[in-house]
Amino acid sequence: MFNRVAALLALFFIPCLLVSASEFDSQVRSALEEIAPHPRLLMSEADEQRVRDEIQNHPTKESLFTLIQKHADEILDLEPVERKVTGKRLLSVSREALRRILNLSMTYRMTRNTAYAQRAIVEMETIIQFSDWNPSHFLDVAEMTAALAIGYDWLLPLLTPEQETEIRNAIRDKGIGPSYNGHDGWVFRNNNWNQVCHAGMVMGALAIADEENELALKVITRALEGLPSAIKSYQPDGIYPEGPSYWDYGTTFNILAIAVFESSLHTDFGLVDFPGFRETGSFPLYMTGPTGDHFTFSDCGSRNSAWPAVYWFAKRLEEPALAYADHFWLEKTLAGKSSGKNRVFPLILLWWDGQRPAVPERPLHWKGEGINPIAVHRSSWSDPGAVFLAIKAGTPAANHGHMDIGSFVLEADGKRWALDPMGRGYGDLEARGLTLWNMKQESDRWRIYRYHNSSHNTLTINNEAQLVKGKGSILRFSEDPKNAFTIIDMTEVYAGQLSKALRGFRLLPDGRVLIQDEVCAALEPAELCWAMTTPATMSDASSNTAAVLEQDNERLFMDVLSPSTTSIQYFSTEPKEEWDLETPNIRQVGFQHSLSQVQEERLAVLLTPGSCEAVRADTPALIPLEAW
Repeated sequence: MFNRVAALLALFFIPCLLVSASEFDSQVRSALEEIAPHPRLLMSEADEQRVRDEIQNHPTKESLFTLIQKHADEILDLEPVERKVTGKRLLSVSREALRRILNLSMTYRMTRNTAYAQRAIVEMETIIQFSDWNPSHFLDVAEMTAALAIGYDWLLPLLTPEQETEIRNAIRDKGIGPSYNGHDGWVFRNNNWNQVCHAGMVMGALAIADEENELALKVITRALEGLPSAIKSYQPDGIYPEGPSYWDYGTTFNILAIAVFESSLHTDFGLVDFPGFRETGSFPLYMTGPTGDHFTFSDCGSRNSAWPAVYWFAKRLEEPALAYADHFWLEKTLAGKSSGKNRVFPLILLWWDGQRPAVPERPLHWKGEGINPIAVHRSSWSDPGAVFLAIKAGTPAANHGHMDIGSFVLEADGKRWALDPMGRGYGDLEARGLTLWNMKQESDRWRIYRYHNSSHNTLTINNEAQLVKGKGSILRFSEDPKNAFTIIDMTEVYAGQLSKALRGFRLLPDGRVLIQDEVCAALEPAELCWAMTTPATMSDASSNTAAVLEQDNERLFMDVLSPSTTSIQYFSTEPKEEWDLETPNIRQVGFQHSLSQVQEERLAVLLTPGSCEAVRADTPALIPLEAW
C-alpha cells in the first residue's frame, strides 16, 4: 500500500515537490482506517507483555525497570509542575512534564499499580489548566503535547469521561491548534525544531485520532511533507551537523514520529529508508571515544547519559553493536554513577532486549560528508586506552555552528587530551540582547569566546574570526592502518587572512598523532596562533619546542617539529567579555608564528601518548601533504 509514497519520500533532493498533499492525503487516510486500538503510541498491549517478560528474564533489564520505578516513586511526592516561563521559554517545564508522565505511565503499565497512573493524571490535569503552552517558542508546545499524548493513550481506561474530554480538548486546542494559527515556522526547517515539533503534533494527533480523524489526517500529512527537510541534513553519511547531543534531541523526536507511525498505523511511510537517516544510526558510535564522551563540536555538550534513540536504531536496523558505546552509559546509570533522568529514558525498556551489545565490526577509520564533514581515526574499538582522533571540517554557518573548522579532539591512555570547550546555555545571552542566531560575520554570536575559533583546536590569524560563509572540506582520507590520515582544506574560512590553509592529521601505526599545516600568508603579513585546548597541565618544557602534558598520572608529549624557531606556551582562557563563562579546568597550549607577506610555511606537531614514549625519539619524516 505504501510503496509509492515510500519511494517518493526517498528521492534525494526535492521530495516535497514530488509528492502532492493529495497523494499523502490518500495514503494517510487509508492508514487511519486501520489505526491500532489504544494503547497505540510506541507500545501496544503485546509490547507491554513482551517487556514485562523481558524484565522477569533478564537481570539487567530488571535493574533498568527498578531504576525507572525509583524515579516514579520520587515523582509521587512532588508538587505538579507550574507554568513558569524562563526568558522566552517554558521548555524546562514541558520537559519535566514529559519526564514525569512517561516515568509514571511506564511504571503503571509494568506494575498495574494505579497510584502511578493517578499521579500522572494529576500532572495532566494541572497542565491542561495552563493558559497556554507558550506557542511563541513552539518547542515548548511540542514537548508538552507529547507528554499529554502518552498519558492520554497509556492511561485512557483510568480516565473519567470528563478527564478524557478535557485532556483531548487541550491536546487539540493548546497543542495542535496554535500550529495552524501562525506558529508553524518550523514545518520545513532543516534543524531539530522541525523534528521535535512534528513529532509532538503527530503524537497528539494520533492519541486523539478516533475523535479527531480529519485533524489527524491533516497533521500527519503535514509531517510527511515537512520531515524530509530535516532528514536531508543527515545526508549523505548520517552526520548530524549540530553535533552529537543535538543529534540525541532532534533524532530522538524524529524516531518518536516514526515509532508512533509504526505502532499506530503499521507503517513508517518510508522515513527510515530516507537517504541519510538509516546511516545516522551509527553516528553516535563513531563520535564516541574510549572515555565514553563524544566529539563535542558545535553547540554540543558533553555526554552524561544513555540515549534511547541509539537502542531504537540497534533494534530497528538489527545491528545490536550500534549500542556498544552507548551501553557504557547505561551501565554507569544502573551503577548509580550517571543520571537516568533523561525524560525519555524509560523508552530503553521498549527498545533494548537486555543483552550486552557486541564489539562493533566496523572500520576503525571513518569519514562522513555533509554540511559539517567529520573524520575519525581510532586504534581499537574495545581497548579503553585506545587512541581516538576526531576531526571537523564544515562551516560556522551550520545550525548551532562554531568557528571550529580544523578543530579536533584526541583521547589516549584513557584520557581526553584535546577537548572542545563546548556550547553553553542561551538564556542569559538572549537576556542581554545578544544576537545568537544571526549567522552573519558581524553577529554577536562570534563575540562569545566559546563560539570563536580562538577557543578551539585550530588556527587563529591576526586574532581574527574565521569566515562564517566559508567551508572546510575533506580533500583526502585514508583508512589504511599503515597510513591512516585526513587532509582538510580550510582556505575558504581564512579568506583574506591566508591564501592557503591545508591541515593534515595522521594516526601513525604506533599510536602517535601528527598534525601538519601548510599555510601561505595573503598579501599582508600574518600572526598565526596554533592552539590546543586541554584539561592537562604542562610541565616545564625541556626545550622551546617540546613539552609534557600531564593529567591523573598520565602523560602526553607535545613536540613541535616545524617551525624550529617557535616556543610552546600557555594561552589565556580567561573570559574575554562579561558574558563569557569561567573555564577553570581547561587551558590552551600552543605556539605563535609570524608570516611575512605571501610567505609559505609548514607547521608540524607530533603528539605522543605516554604509553608510546619508547618511540617518541623516532621522529617521522615530514613530507608534503600532497605526498601523504
